[in-house]
This record gives sequence, C-alpha cells and structure tokens, in this order.
Amino acid sequence: MIHDLFLAPFEFGFMRRALAGCVALSLAGPPLGVFLVLRRMALMSDVLQHGILPGIAAGAVLGGLSLWAMGAGGLAAGLAVALLAGWLARASGGREDSQFAGVYLVALALGVALISAQRGVDLTHLLFGSVLAVDDATLLGMAGAASVTLPALAVIWRPLILESLDPGFTAAAGLRGGAWHLAFLALVVLCVVSGFVALGTLMSVGLMMLPAVAARHFAATLAGQVRAAVALAVAASVLGLLLSYHANVPAGPAIVLTAGALWALGLLAGPRESLLRRRAIG
Repeated sequence: MIHDLFLAPFEFGFMRRALAGCVALSLAGPPLGVFLVLRRMALMSDVLQHGILPGIAAGAVLGGLSLWAMGAGGLAAGLAVALLAGWLARASGGREDSQFAGVYLVALALGVALISAQRGVDLTHLLFGSVLAVDDATLLGMAGAASVTLPALAVIWRPLILESLDPGFTAAAGLRGGAWHLAFLALVVLCVVSGFVALGTLMSVGLMMLPAVAARHFAATLAGQVRAAVALAVAASVLGLLLSYHANVPAGPAIVLTAGALWALGLLAGPRESLLRRRAIG
C-alpha cells in the first residue's frame, strides 16, 4: 500500500523529471519569497510574473516554443519592468509599488496581444505550464537557475538584510542599497522565469510565496524561516505530484493547492503566531 501510494508514481520518468524540476524551484524560490515578505513586497512577485509575459510571448513568436528563446525573452522583460518601475519611482518621487502596477498592466496587455496575434502559440500553456511535460532541456534550465540564485543570494545576504530592515541607514552610510535591491529583483525575475515552463506564469510564484508566507508560523529567525520555507516547498512538490497522479488533477494547480494547504495548516496550528497559539496565550 505504501509503495503504491508514495513510490510507484515516481517509477515513471516524467514523474521523476517533474519532481527534480520542482525541487530545484523549491530550493531557489522560497528563500527569495522570505525576503519579499520581510521587505513587504509579497505582491511584487505577482507583478513580475505578469511583467515577463511580453518577453515570453516575443520569444515564442521569434523562436517558437523554445525554452531558451522564451526564457531569454521573459528574463529581459522582467528586468526591464523592474528597472523601469524603479527609475520612474525615483524620477517622479512616487511609490515604487504604484509604478510597478502601472508598468506591469501595460506589459501584461502587450503580452496577451502578442500571443493572440500569433497562431500556433498556446496561451494556456504559457499561463499554466505543464509540470509533467518537463524535458531534459527544461530541467537543465531550472537547475541552472537554482545554481545561480543560491550562491548569488548567499553573496548579497548580509547587505540585503540590512537594506531590508533599515534602508535609511544603508543610504546614509553609502552602502549602495539600490544596487542590492536591483540585484535581488534580478534574482526574483530569474526564479520566476525558470518556473514558467513547469508551472506557468500564473502559478510559478505560488511555489515561491506560499511556503515563504507559511514559514513565519514555523520559525522565528530569518535563517530558520528560509529553511522552513524550503522544506514546505519540497513537501508541497512531492505531495502535489502524488495528488495529481492519484486524483487525476493537473499537476501545477495540485502543487500550489498543496502549498496553500500547508500554509493554512501553519496559520491554524503552527508553533508560532498561529490562530490556536494566539488563542492559547490569550
């Protein structure tokens, strides 16, 4: 029974590739998500996942459904959205989140228009992905993104914490807080782009943000929350793929729904700041 439930599904090659790809995303995405929560930018990931759509569409138009063409286009578009919104915020003196909202809405509309104008490009595939169709090239891209993201995050870890907690001091001390901010956004864009083939542009952020939001209910320190977020993301990947296999549910939504269930569990009964914990203390 245990073998049939938990091990037999992964005897198939497509299930093993899907699991390997999701584990790569689980290692790279949730640590960035924890910093997005710390910096009160949790919804910024949603902005960026829509902002990459015109680049993905342009890559699909120029290179067909090529992972590298769409990935390069999405990365370029995401960086352009982040840089343009940041420049507009500094030039106009407005809030960065409002500039992001304006830029990403235009980018989203442009991406949908580009895709709709072309035949043979499936909008549903780009929006929702296909975890079980991950091939070796896609897996290599996802693993490569994780291999870049984790060392880069380790390099900027300390200055990014300082810039997140006290940006005023960082600016006054001349520590180039803006540069760390842009480097961090570039890593977020890279992670979002690396997951769009498997989970699609509308769901790749789910595996990044839901474990990160849930992690605050399982750990007190930033490092502890990063570890908890990664563990929760890996668990959501495994359990979501098993749910998809046994219940005949699309794999991407199954993984994100499982991550949502783990978040709900932490919110309800986690060891820190959960509803039951607050009720017991109160």
